[in-house]
Amino acid sequence: MKTLRHLIYGEVINAVAFVSLGFLSLFFFFDFVEEVQSVGRNAASGYRLVHALSYVAMMIPSHLYELIPIAVLIGTIFVMARLAQSSEYTILRTSGLDPWRALKTLLVLGMGFVVLTFAIGDYVAPVSDRTAQLLKARYTGHITVGQTGAWLKEKQAYGQYAVNVAELASDGSLRGVRMFEFDNQGLLMSMTKAETATIQDEEAWTLNQVHRTEFNVHGSTSAQIERTTLPTLRWPNRISAEMVSAALLKPERMSTVDLFQYIQHLQNNAQAAQRYEIEFWKKVFYPLSCLVMIVLALPFAYLHFRAGGIATYVFGGVMAGISFFLLNNVFGYIGNLQNWQPWLTAALPGLIYSLLSLTAFTWLVLRR
Repeated sequence: MKTLRHLIYGEVINAVAFVSLGFLSLFFFFDFVEEVQSVGRNAASGYRLVHALSYVAMMIPSHLYELIPIAVLIGTIFVMARLAQSSEYTILRTSGLDPWRALKTLLVLGMGFVVLTFAIGDYVAPVSDRTAQLLKARYTGHITVGQTGAWLKEKQAYGQYAVNVAELASDGSLRGVRMFEFDNQGLLMSMTKAETATIQDEEAWTLNQVHRTEFNVHGSTSAQIERTTLPTLRWPNRISAEMVSAALLKPERMSTVDLFQYIQHLQNNAQAAQRYEIEFWKKVFYPLSCLVMIVLALPFAYLHFRAGGIATYVFGGVMAGISFFLLNNVFGYIGNLQNWQPWLTAALPGLIYSLLSLTAFTWLVLRR
């Protein structure tokens, strides 16, 4: 069995690596063509071809994270169909490789792909994607969300803050910061505007070029407005750099831990967190889809076809992989609009394909 495992594992890993390389080359080409246009638009600010190549290269881990389950499906289908076509799999079956043992063997390999997918999606891709965005912002301007920027909320013991960040600079600093302070009764106590801000490690922001307006209410009929200008101001809070990035960048690029912390922050401040909860559960379930793809590919080893039929089955695998990717995204949008349970929204595509996989395995393998 050790020899059989080495044969199957080697063939599948080589096929998956080849498919991943092909898809990544295609995405690299498309991203580079798009970035060439950015080079032309931002040539005056120093954005050169080498910067575009660096930006596209740093986007590769994010693409790889999305492509691994599809590559696992296509690569495994190709290997299983080729072994069946050459009658090698028939020899393996006569050597003691029954369906359940074959399934167990492939699931062990699938767990390796699960760990790889989780590691890339949780550690490599978030860092690489954030670095790429900041690199591009250094030459093309800034990172922002629409015309109003990003809004965050911070609840403290004596009141709460509504914070607006207009832009995220390339060095990680914040630009165009506005803060509105309310007391526990919901009355506006102060407004603070800062041209820039930096997030410190000791759970505080350092605001620069600050213009602060305080509303001091005396009794019920009179109020006094005090305006001050400060070069710097330290504001203690629990809004981390990852939370600001989540509001300005794509939440699917965050790690699982950062998403969980940001969800807790939103819930503690009575803010809607369903979009981020769906992304969190997608982060949890997406690596497990490699196991589903492995099971879906196994029945192809038990099909009987003549020479030239591999291309048809590989094409079917491509379509199945693309449909899974599309279904995963569509269910995320539908679940957010229909207010479905976040974990169910994220798990439904995997459950549907698991049912298809088990049905195909039962019909093609066990009943034939």
